[in-house]
Amino acid sequence: MVSRSTEKLRLAAVERLGLLDTPPEERFERLTRIARQYYQVKSALFTILDEERQWFKSRQGIDFQETCRSQAFCDYAIRQDKVFVVEDATEDPRFRNNPLVTGDPHIRFYAGQPIREPSGFKIGNLCIIDDKPRKIEEVDLDILRTLGTIIEDELERAAHSEDAAEYFHLSHLNRSIQRAQNIFLTSDNERAAFEQLLSDLLALTGSEFGLIGEILHKPAGEPYLKVGAITNIAWNPETQALYQSVERRGMVFDNPDNLLGTAIQSDDVVISDDLINDSRSGGAPPGHPKINCFMAIPVFSADRKIGLVGLANRAGGYRKVMAEELAPLLQTVGNLIERKQLYQEKREHQKRLEQAANYDSLTGLPNRRRLTELFEQELYEADQRQGTVTVCFIDLDGFKEINDEHGHAVGDAVLKSIAQRLESAVRSHDLVARLGGDEFVAILRDVDDPRVYGRLLEVVRHPISYQHFVLQLSGSMGVAVYPDHDADADLLLRHADQAMYAAKESGKNRYKVFDVESHLNRKERVRVLEQIESALAHNQLELFYQPRINLQQRQVEGFEALIRWRHPEEGLLSPAHFLVHIEYTEHARRLGLFVLNTAIREIKRFVCNGLPFRVSVNLSPSHFLSDQFRSDMREILGPCNNEVRSRLILEVLETTALDDIDMVVENLAFCRQQGVEIALDDFGTGYSSLNHFRKLDVQEIKIDRSFVSDMLDGEDGMIVEAILNLSHSFRRRTVAEGIEDPEVEARLIELGCGSAQGYLYSKPVPLADALAWAEQFTWGHHHTGLPQA
Repeated sequence: MVSRSTEKLRLAAVERLGLLDTPPEERFERLTRIARQYYQVKSALFTILDEERQWFKSRQGIDFQETCRSQAFCDYAIRQDKVFVVEDATEDPRFRNNPLVTGDPHIRFYAGQPIREPSGFKIGNLCIIDDKPRKIEEVDLDILRTLGTIIEDELERAAHSEDAAEYFHLSHLNRSIQRAQNIFLTSDNERAAFEQLLSDLLALTGSEFGLIGEILHKPAGEPYLKVGAITNIAWNPETQALYQSVERRGMVFDNPDNLLGTAIQSDDVVISDDLINDSRSGGAPPGHPKINCFMAIPVFSADRKIGLVGLANRAGGYRKVMAEELAPLLQTVGNLIERKQLYQEKREHQKRLEQAANYDSLTGLPNRRRLTELFEQELYEADQRQGTVTVCFIDLDGFKEINDEHGHAVGDAVLKSIAQRLESAVRSHDLVARLGGDEFVAILRDVDDPRVYGRLLEVVRHPISYQHFVLQLSGSMGVAVYPDHDADADLLLRHADQAMYAAKESGKNRYKVFDVESHLNRKERVRVLEQIESALAHNQLELFYQPRINLQQRQVEGFEALIRWRHPEEGLLSPAHFLVHIEYTEHARRLGLFVLNTAIREIKRFVCNGLPFRVSVNLSPSHFLSDQFRSDMREILGPCNNEVRSRLILEVLETTALDDIDMVVENLAFCRQQGVEIALDDFGTGYSSLNHFRKLDVQEIKIDRSFVSDMLDGEDGMIVEAILNLSHSFRRRTVAEGIEDPEVEARLIELGCGSAQGYLYSKPVPLADALAWAEQFTWGHHHTGLPQA
């Protein structure tokens, strides 16, 4: 990064060259023509970087004369000491969103050789540009370097020629006005523009000190002066600090009882050629050198006074006619002040828009949109330095209860407090963002000690005092690390999100690191996704059916339909081999449609054949929560009568409710409107709560086999009993999965469980075998060791 002082010297060198805004010259034109022809590129340029713009002294193949410096590839090039090359701008995060890449001239390839002026400052570049990406070797850039050296020779030759020429001290206005207009038209940095104007005014008038300021008004209407530029004098430390404050935010003069105060309030020129004996003297900063004479000239826009120029210590004093002679230059000062005010309004408006688009309005942290941009840049920089990036996904435990009990105002205060704590707990180059609700993300560079994760959770645990409340909550955090978890920004966030839910399921108030091996075997995932398309096309997928027994009526009431893959090489595959890899891809929806359509077809056959059976099917969480789910269900159920619809049960995993509870509630209501019943599957394995019973409109609770199989021993039996009691209280049907022992069946009947399924009755089998088994089923025979289908 170039220092401000160095950049100021560089800009002065640019000004000394006198090339800006001058016509094309053959000595440079021929060199850019050679560069364009030799490298066979679309464009070749000799650019000069001014403070706020990139101006083309020589251009081949480009119609426009200049661009904003913020868009300039050359701004990167002058920071180098060798040729700066971008082989494909669309692949480089520094440039891929640049308007010169996304629009005309559609830059893909760039190579720029820095050009130095005689005193050594890099003032611009000789560059070649193309709209197609290129690979280029170092040796191929020798011609570009040579042409750049020739340009530098031309600049040095011109400088020596000017040094030998006869010079006069220019005190007339023309050159100053031209320079002021130049600044006015090309610079957005009003402070630098004011300083240049002040420098010219001091030189033109032979004054020792001066200032340019903007006249503003207090709420009550009193005018005051905010300084835009003031003579930089090495005063005592106190005064030097005042000058530095001008650079940062502008010095203010508002005392009406001195000469400057008189000038602020007057609409006419104010002159004092004997300030030592003038009753209006005073008001200069402490330690300022003695002021002998002073002239203040008001600056107008139409009939409105908007600024003031102050000049001091001119040999021979000041005359009013001098202000009249300076009028054209003062008009430029007025234009600059007006433009400053317009730009300030525009910047403030733009800042408000950018703040709303990129930052969370409550906490001020980056939002999801801004986080994505910053995250991608972090990953790119990690590759460059061969470092790591850690994603910490934090969800607050107990925040909803605080919000519900104390109200949103208290909840908002808690979120702001947590945001401030997280920001204070990370390093300056780390990032903290809020995704929404009570979810935060920290992006950390090069973490080498896992205790960092514990410290993040520790700041969340500290009690929060707000008004007369002392609030306590904790956080569950998921961690994913790049490049250990080789993924893009979106997938890394999802990995951290998944690990966060694992932390919640493990008891909250802790963190879990995403386990790549158990959650995502990339090679296996790619293999499955490559083959599943063929499986769908060649009818290798089919449904197996496992009977469901009504324990109270002691008869077969229906079947759960479970997908199987008849793989041509690996044989019959269960869902565990492929569904985890298909979830959250386009194939999840296609499999879901296959299962639903097949189940509806069989239910229609049951109705036609007078069979009383119902069929339950498992829904993919990503399909269930997708935008297409409702339209898919309308299309599938459209031709079906109420009898067919009422026999279909859709099984939704309990953990699906954690992803988007509002969407789940809306889709469940939609299914009920369509006449379809819902079962909450694998209940007890997720973040089970009374809230699920209260909010989720389901008719059936399926108790997970992990509790049922061991319910005769230990705490699992208590859990099953609690689930059954809860289900009865909420008038939900119950189904126990994984029944393998008659003793478990007997205990479930005793507890009032409604239905059951498991290997005690039958494993999942093709439909013909399942119907044959159901036809011969007699209560009690399944205990005698008779062959099962």
